[in-house]
Amino acid sequence: MNLYPISEQKGYWVMDNNISFEDFITSKPLFYKEIDHQRVHNAYNILKPHIHRPLTIHIVGTNGKGSTGRIMAMLLHKEGKKIGHFSSPHILKFNERIWIEGEDSSDELLEEAHQKLYGILEKNMSDALSYFEYTTLLALVATQNMDVMILEAGLGGEFDATNIVRKELSVITPIGLDHQDFLGNTVNEIALTKLNSIDKRVILARQPYREVYEVLENIQENREISVSIINEKENKNLLEITQKLGWAYYLYENALLSINALTLLDLPYSLDSLKEISLFGRFYSLSSNLKIDVGHNVLAVRSLIQAIKKEYGSEKIILVYNSLEDKDYETILRLLKPFIKHVEIIEMETSRSVERLKLEESLRSLKIEYKDFQSVNMKYKYFIFGSFYVVEAFLNKIKYRIKNK
Repeated sequence: MNLYPISEQKGYWVMDNNISFEDFITSKPLFYKEIDHQRVHNAYNILKPHIHRPLTIHIVGTNGKGSTGRIMAMLLHKEGKKIGHFSSPHILKFNERIWIEGEDSSDELLEEAHQKLYGILEKNMSDALSYFEYTTLLALVATQNMDVMILEAGLGGEFDATNIVRKELSVITPIGLDHQDFLGNTVNEIALTKLNSIDKRVILARQPYREVYEVLENIQENREISVSIINEKENKNLLEITQKLGWAYYLYENALLSINALTLLDLPYSLDSLKEISLFGRFYSLSSNLKIDVGHNVLAVRSLIQAIKKEYGSEKIILVYNSLEDKDYETILRLLKPFIKHVEIIEMETSRSVERLKLEESLRSLKIEYKDFQSVNMKYKYFIFGSFYVVEAFLNKIKYRIKNK
């Protein structure tokens, strides 16, 4: 084993035992039924003395975290700020998860950050951490020299690995029912675990459920929290810009949340910079007849219906679809039924896929025609929806490569 210094100031060493980042991270399972919530805190306590923490913005919610974070990141990047953005999951390549100064992280940067992190935590702790725990810490190492770090929570809030870091602002996107196996069976329960991640200052997006506001009010009674809430008044200038960009209305709302969050922190931005933002996977046009969206739950569909009506009018579209087993796919299909010609089921590479027979049973009960997805017919318009896995499978099937997000 070779040892070499990585920081003269901190005085710690990397253990070079030829464990590459790619080999190390792919050996970890993506999904755990149970997580030891204290473990990542223990690991962070080891790591914290060795890294700098930039001003940190924590994004928590059910939907819209990725696009909200990317809008903030790009607006600040265009103002010359050094910005890191950690998001999940990725579509085609892990590098998408750690975005630094306008670009996905390079393989070299990930390898360097991994060697530093592994050297600090050492083998036993590094091996014990889950996929998401380790990559969260990896993002903290990779972005330690940034001015601002935008940290997107995974599926939770209070017990999420990203909640180990003290943050200057919590940004709460719309909260709804999702990941009930982990977070609770009601909006109240889910909102509580997400909002309990707040430190001292929070901005709340417009919420589809009144219970979210009530939960926040209850938390305020017991803790000193500075709260800002997005009201119903539209920002006409912002709305006009996002409409010209072809963004769905939910992306306007995410942009509104983003600029209000930056204003709270006295961080600079220009609305003109929105024109340079490409929100890949968010009601995004691959071509004139292909539209993709990584949404995967009922809340996402309800946010998209207005955009679908505006985009396609009375024209029926082909839905390329599949679902994870814990999603309410029957309700999703029922909501989309008025707009679709038929469904084409695409296979996903994940053990979390719903059983094919169950999905087919729901399609038959809803009287929706379906078949397997094979290829794109240029005569028809397609909407590819269901999860990051669905979009990834589709892009791989048509051999599409992301050039610039």
